[in-house]
Amino acid sequence: MRVQGAITLVTGAGSGIGAALARRFAAEGAEHVVVADRDAGAAARVAEEVGGTAVTVDVRDPDAVRRMVEATLEQHGRVDLLCSNAGMATGAGLDDPAAWQAAYEVHVMAHVHAAHAVLPSMLARGSGHLLSTASAAGLLTSPGDAPYAVTKHAAVALAEWLAVTYGGRGIGVSVLCPMGVDTPLLAEPLAAGDQYARVVAASGAVIGVDAVADAVMDGLGRDAFLILPHPEVATFWAQKAADPERWLSGMRRLVDAWTAEGT
Repeated sequence: MRVQGAITLVTGAGSGIGAALARRFAAEGAEHVVVADRDAGAAARVAEEVGGTAVTVDVRDPDAVRRMVEATLEQHGRVDLLCSNAGMATGAGLDDPAAWQAAYEVHVMAHVHAAHAVLPSMLARGSGHLLSTASAAGLLTSPGDAPYAVTKHAAVALAEWLAVTYGGRGIGVSVLCPMGVDTPLLAEPLAAGDQYARVVAASGAVIGVDAVADAVMDGLGRDAFLILPHPEVATFWAQKAADPERWLSGMRRLVDAWTAEGT
């Protein structure tokens, strides 16, 4: 996937990883960057910075996502790269149905809506690329946030299905799975003393959003499916697959140690 000369659309681009991707795509010579976020002011600020177009959209709304894609097609004739990036944390376990529903809508259905809206035009041209932001939690787990872990697994599974189903028809598919990234999604729970956020931070380096953008550019350049800004995730994932019981035991010890320290 060549970003230079591409029409790119990034959701959740008002801050964090999405904003870093929008900036990097512009710096790499994208023909145009559409900056989408439910925070209109944040989207406008990033769009002004990169010389792009700001769109206010709630990615949970399929009609809003469809209108966003249609407007981009009308103005630019195509979408070469759609980055479905919006995300949220819940801190919930099993007892918060509203958190489960919200995580499902943002981490799963938002990717479904984006693919459903953009794929017809991509398939008609025989080219295009979908990038979904998931998480290392989608390959491993996320102690302290069951809805996040489960729905990020679903996001990875959806990306796999898209790659299998459309990869032979000119559509590239990538899924981004970082561990700790220095964004409000991690920084705010850490500042509040959340012990499970500390588990995430202790599991590997907390990297900046620009490092994530570096990994994305490298992955897109290789047409990679799995993009891992933290390379050690591949090792953890292989260990989990090779010996699930041992991996689960190790995760329990890690969580128990940090929980005991926090009491």
